[in-house]
Amino acid sequence: MLFSKEKRFSYVIANITGFWPGKISLYHQAFRHHSVSSTVKESGFKNSNERLEFLGDSILSAVVAEYLFLKFPFKNEGFLTEMRSKVVSRESLNDLAMKMGVDKLVKYDVRQFDNPLNKRALYGNAFEALVGAIYLDLGYAASKKFVYSKILQYHIDVEKLEYTERNFKGKLLEWAQKNNKSLEFELIEEVRSGKMKLYKIKVQVDGEECGIGEDYSKKKAEQIAAEKACEKLSIFDGGKTV
Repeated sequence: MLFSKEKRFSYVIANITGFWPGKISLYHQAFRHHSVSSTVKESGFKNSNERLEFLGDSILSAVVAEYLFLKFPFKNEGFLTEMRSKVVSRESLNDLAMKMGVDKLVKYDVRQFDNPLNKRALYGNAFEALVGAIYLDLGYAASKKFVYSKILQYHIDVEKLEYTERNFKGKLLEWAQKNNKSLEFELIEEVRSGKMKLYKIKVQVDGEECGIGEDYSKKKAEQIAAEKACEKLSIFDGGKTV
Protein backbone atom coordinates (compact mmCIF):
# COMPACT_ATOMS: atom_id res chain seq x y z
CA MET A 1 0.00 0.00 0.00
CA LEU A 2 2.81 2.40 0.93
CA PHE A 3 4.65 1.57 -2.29
CA SER A 4 1.62 2.19 -4.45
CA LYS A 5 0.93 5.48 -2.66
CA GLU A 6 4.51 6.66 -3.25
CA LYS A 7 4.35 5.56 -6.87
CA ARG A 8 1.14 7.52 -7.42
CA PHE A 9 2.80 10.56 -5.89
CA SER A 10 5.79 10.08 -8.21
CA TYR A 11 3.45 9.99 -11.21
CA VAL A 12 1.83 13.24 -10.07
CA ILE A 13 5.24 14.91 -9.74
CA ALA A 14 6.30 13.62 -13.16
CA ASN A 15 3.10 14.95 -14.71
CA ILE A 16 3.72 18.42 -13.25
CA THR A 17 7.46 18.66 -13.86
CA GLY A 18 8.08 16.45 -16.89
CA PHE A 19 10.70 14.46 -14.94
CA TRP A 20 10.53 11.23 -12.98
CA PRO A 21 11.64 12.15 -9.45
CA GLY A 22 14.65 10.48 -7.86
CA LYS A 23 14.67 11.59 -4.22
CA ILE A 24 10.94 11.54 -3.56
CA SER A 25 11.41 12.82 0.00
CA LEU A 26 12.46 16.21 -1.40
CA TYR A 27 9.09 16.60 -3.12
CA HIS A 28 7.16 15.63 -0.02
CA GLN A 29 9.11 18.30 1.83
CA ALA A 30 8.44 20.87 -0.90
CA PHE A 31 4.70 20.66 -0.24
CA ARG A 32 4.89 20.57 3.56
CA HIS A 33 4.03 23.91 5.21
CA HIS A 34 5.67 24.64 8.56
CA SER A 35 2.24 24.51 10.26
CA VAL A 36 2.24 20.71 9.86
CA SER A 37 5.98 20.01 9.91
CA SER A 38 7.81 18.12 12.63
CA THR A 39 11.06 19.08 14.33
CA VAL A 40 14.15 17.06 13.44
CA LYS A 41 15.80 15.96 16.68
CA GLU A 42 19.39 16.12 15.44
CA SER A 43 19.20 19.68 14.09
CA GLY A 44 16.22 21.24 15.84
CA PHE A 45 14.95 22.50 12.47
CA LYS A 46 11.38 22.05 11.32
CA ASN A 47 11.10 19.72 8.36
CA SER A 48 9.09 22.23 6.30
CA ASN A 49 9.40 23.62 2.77
CA GLU A 50 10.88 26.98 3.83
CA ARG A 51 14.53 26.17 3.03
CA LEU A 52 13.57 24.67 -0.32
CA GLU A 53 11.48 27.77 -1.00
CA PHE A 54 14.54 29.96 -0.36
CA LEU A 55 16.62 27.87 -2.77
CA GLY A 56 13.92 27.68 -5.41
CA ASP A 57 13.40 31.43 -5.34
CA SER A 58 17.07 31.95 -6.23
CA ILE A 59 17.05 29.31 -8.99
CA LEU A 60 13.82 30.66 -10.48
CA SER A 61 15.14 34.22 -10.45
CA ALA A 62 18.38 33.18 -12.19
CA VAL A 63 16.63 31.14 -14.90
CA VAL A 64 14.09 33.88 -15.63
CA ALA A 65 16.88 36.49 -15.74
CA GLU A 66 18.78 34.44 -18.34
CA TYR A 67 15.63 33.86 -20.38
CA LEU A 68 14.80 37.58 -20.48
CA PHE A 69 18.43 38.52 -21.20
CA LEU A 70 18.39 36.35 -24.32
CA LYS A 71 14.83 37.20 -25.39
CA PHE A 72 15.31 40.99 -25.20
CA PRO A 73 18.90 41.61 -26.42
CA PHE A 74 18.39 45.35 -26.87
CA LYS A 75 16.56 46.18 -23.63
CA ASN A 76 18.35 47.81 -20.70
CA GLU A 77 18.85 46.52 -17.17
CA GLY A 78 15.88 48.46 -15.79
CA PHE A 79 13.48 46.85 -18.27
CA LEU A 80 14.85 43.37 -17.58
CA THR A 81 14.55 43.86 -13.82
CA GLU A 82 10.95 45.04 -14.13
CA MET A 83 10.04 42.13 -16.41
CA ARG A 84 11.59 39.61 -14.05
CA SER A 85 9.67 41.07 -11.12
CA LYS A 86 6.45 40.64 -13.11
CA VAL A 87 7.19 37.02 -13.97
CA VAL A 88 8.17 35.98 -10.43
CA SER A 89 5.75 38.20 -8.52
CA ARG A 90 3.84 36.60 -5.68
CA GLU A 91 0.53 36.89 -7.55
CA SER A 92 2.02 35.32 -10.67
CA LEU A 93 3.49 32.38 -8.73
CA ASN A 94 0.25 31.82 -6.83
CA ASP A 95 -1.67 31.65 -10.12
CA LEU A 96 0.93 29.37 -11.70
CA ALA A 97 0.80 26.97 -8.78
CA MET A 98 -2.97 26.67 -9.10
CA LYS A 99 -2.87 26.23 -12.89
CA MET A 100 -0.34 23.41 -12.54
CA GLY A 101 -2.12 21.63 -9.70
CA VAL A 102 0.47 22.37 -7.03
CA ASP A 103 -2.27 23.68 -4.73
CA LYS A 104 -3.76 20.18 -4.47
CA LEU A 105 -0.50 18.80 -3.04
CA VAL A 106 0.25 21.38 -0.33
CA LYS A 107 -0.16 20.12 3.23
CA TYR A 108 -0.99 22.70 5.90
CA ASP A 109 -3.01 23.16 9.08
CA VAL A 110 -6.51 23.96 7.80
CA ARG A 111 -7.39 25.62 11.11
CA GLN A 112 -4.84 28.34 10.40
CA PHE A 113 -5.95 28.87 6.81
CA ASP A 114 -9.73 28.71 6.77
CA ASN A 115 -10.09 31.67 4.37
CA PRO A 116 -9.61 30.62 0.69
CA LEU A 117 -7.75 33.85 -0.06
CA ASN A 118 -5.44 33.18 2.85
CA LYS A 119 -4.17 30.00 1.21
CA ARG A 120 -3.01 31.49 -2.09
CA ALA A 121 0.42 32.51 -0.81
CA LEU A 122 1.02 28.94 0.39
CA TYR A 123 0.73 27.71 -3.19
CA GLY A 124 3.25 30.17 -4.63
CA ASN A 125 5.69 29.36 -1.83
CA ALA A 126 5.30 25.64 -2.50
CA PHE A 127 5.90 26.25 -6.20
CA GLU A 128 9.26 27.88 -5.38
CA ALA A 129 10.05 24.96 -3.06
CA LEU A 130 9.28 22.57 -5.93
CA VAL A 131 11.88 24.33 -8.10
CA GLY A 132 14.36 23.93 -5.25
CA ALA A 133 13.52 20.23 -4.95
CA ILE A 134 14.07 19.67 -8.68
CA TYR A 135 17.44 21.42 -8.44
CA LEU A 136 18.64 19.27 -5.52
CA ASP A 137 17.27 16.08 -7.06
CA LEU A 138 18.14 16.44 -10.73
CA GLY A 139 20.44 19.46 -11.03
CA TYR A 140 20.36 22.94 -12.53
CA ALA A 141 19.77 21.79 -16.12
CA ALA A 142 16.57 19.99 -15.13
CA SER A 143 15.27 22.89 -13.05
CA LYS A 144 16.04 25.26 -15.93
CA LYS A 145 14.20 23.01 -18.40
CA PHE A 146 11.20 22.87 -16.06
CA VAL A 147 11.03 26.67 -15.80
CA TYR A 148 11.50 27.14 -19.56
CA SER A 149 9.22 24.42 -20.93
CA LYS A 150 6.52 24.21 -18.27
CA ILE A 151 6.30 27.86 -17.27
CA LEU A 152 7.81 30.45 -19.59
CA GLN A 153 6.75 28.76 -22.82
CA TYR A 154 3.44 27.30 -21.67
CA HIS A 155 1.87 29.31 -18.86
CA ILE A 156 3.28 32.84 -19.17
CA ASP A 157 2.73 35.22 -22.10
CA VAL A 158 5.88 37.33 -21.81
CA GLU A 159 4.88 39.65 -24.67
CA LYS A 160 1.57 40.42 -22.98
CA LEU A 161 3.27 40.79 -19.62
CA GLU A 162 5.60 43.40 -21.11
CA TYR A 163 2.67 45.82 -21.41
CA THR A 164 1.03 44.93 -18.12
CA GLU A 165 1.25 47.72 -15.57
CA ARG A 166 1.27 46.62 -11.96
CA ASN A 167 0.15 49.37 -9.62
CA PHE A 168 1.18 48.11 -6.19
CA LYS A 169 1.08 51.59 -4.70
CA GLY A 170 -2.57 51.95 -5.69
CA LYS A 171 -3.34 48.49 -4.33
CA LEU A 172 -1.63 49.35 -1.04
CA LEU A 173 -3.47 52.68 -0.78
CA GLU A 174 -6.81 50.97 -1.40
CA TRP A 175 -6.05 48.35 1.27
CA ALA A 176 -4.99 51.02 3.78
CA GLN A 177 -8.20 52.99 3.24
CA LYS A 178 -10.39 49.90 3.61
CA ASN A 179 -8.63 48.83 6.79
CA ASN A 180 -8.19 52.29 8.38
CA LYS A 181 -4.40 52.10 8.27
CA SER A 182 -2.04 55.05 8.08
CA LEU A 183 0.28 54.88 5.08
CA GLU A 184 3.43 56.90 4.42
CA PHE A 185 6.02 56.86 1.64
CA GLU A 186 9.27 58.48 2.74
CA LEU A 187 12.35 59.38 0.68
CA ILE A 188 15.19 58.18 2.92
CA GLU A 189 18.12 58.55 0.53
CA GLU A 190 18.93 60.31 -2.72
CA VAL A 191 22.29 59.54 -4.33
CA ARG A 192 23.55 61.31 -7.44
CA SER A 193 25.34 59.14 -9.98
CA GLY A 194 26.55 61.29 -12.86
CA LYS A 195 23.47 62.96 -14.30
CA MET A 196 21.11 60.52 -12.62
CA LYS A 197 19.75 60.17 -9.09
CA LEU A 198 19.13 56.93 -7.26
CA TYR A 199 16.08 57.17 -4.99
CA LYS A 200 15.54 55.03 -1.91
CA ILE A 201 11.94 55.03 -0.68
CA LYS A 202 10.57 53.55 2.53
CA VAL A 203 6.89 52.72 3.04
CA GLN A 204 5.42 52.60 6.54
CA VAL A 205 2.06 51.21 7.65
CA ASP A 206 0.89 52.48 11.04
CA GLY A 207 4.45 53.62 11.66
CA GLU A 208 6.01 50.22 10.92
CA GLU A 209 8.45 49.82 8.05
CA CYS A 210 7.02 47.36 5.52
CA GLY A 211 9.21 47.79 2.45
CA ILE A 212 12.09 49.68 0.85
CA GLY A 213 12.52 50.31 -2.87
CA GLU A 214 15.40 51.70 -4.92
CA ASP A 215 15.34 52.97 -8.49
CA TYR A 216 16.50 55.86 -10.65
CA SER A 217 12.83 56.76 -11.01
CA LYS A 218 11.14 57.94 -7.82
CA LYS A 219 7.80 56.49 -8.97
CA LYS A 220 9.33 53.08 -9.66
CA ALA A 221 11.09 53.14 -6.28
CA GLU A 222 7.70 53.73 -4.65
CA GLN A 223 6.19 50.84 -6.63
CA ILE A 224 9.01 48.50 -5.56
CA ALA A 225 8.56 49.50 -1.92
CA ALA A 226 4.79 49.07 -2.22
CA GLU A 227 5.20 45.62 -3.81
CA LYS A 228 7.38 44.49 -0.90
CA ALA A 229 4.80 45.86 1.54
CA CYS A 230 1.99 44.03 -0.29
CA GLU A 231 3.97 40.80 -0.08
CA LYS A 232 4.80 41.29 3.60
CA LEU A 233 1.19 42.08 4.46
CA SER A 234 -0.20 39.41 2.10
CA ILE A 235 -2.27 41.90 0.12
CA PHE A 236 -3.51 40.54 -3.20
CA ASP A 237 -6.54 40.69 -5.48
CA GLY A 238 -7.47 44.33 -5.55
CA GLY A 239 -6.79 45.31 -1.98
CA LYS A 240 -8.30 42.36 -0.11
CA THR A 241 -6.55 41.31 3.03
CA VAL A 242 -5.46 37.68 3.07
